[in-house]
Amino acid sequence: MAELATIARPYAEALFAVSRADLAGTQSWLDGLAGAAGSDALLQFAASPKVNADQVFELISGVLKTPLPQPGVNFLRMVIDNERLQALPEVARQFRQLANGASGTADALIESAFPIGEGELSALVATLEQRFGRKLRATVQLAPELIGGVRVAVGDEVLDTSVKARLEQMKMALTA
Repeated sequence: MAELATIARPYAEALFAVSRADLAGTQSWLDGLAGAAGSDALLQFAASPKVNADQVFELISGVLKTPLPQPGVNFLRMVIDNERLQALPEVARQFRQLANGASGTADALIESAFPIGEGELSALVATLEQRFGRKLRATVQLAPELIGGVRVAVGDEVLDTSVKARLEQMKMALTA
């Protein structure tokens, strides 16, 4: 949604500018806030005219697994006061992109039909880092529908070496 991206950009950029000393720590508590703000029930609660900003703050800070540091408290209060809770997931996404750009890393989603062992994963990540030309933080998800092989998404680039993709290619070649 372009509107949320436009709303979230100044928040992500400002947060990035003031937290350059601890990008990983900021990303951690920001992801927690984004997860909480992704709840439709919470957004409905916050939009109620019967609820004040302090009640919304207490609810959100109460559902977080770890307490917010002071910069997180200040950021959350500002977002609540400006009625921008719905933009928090997008703020977290844009912040992650800025942090990745500053550190020369990228997030990689590796989907595999079968569980990947630690040794295989480290070898795969090393190969993918050479392929994509940057350090990768890999997350693995099981996707049995792939039948075999892996599908890797790094930003908007996708490398699909799954059996399912190869079968689709064969199907297209045979029907063309």
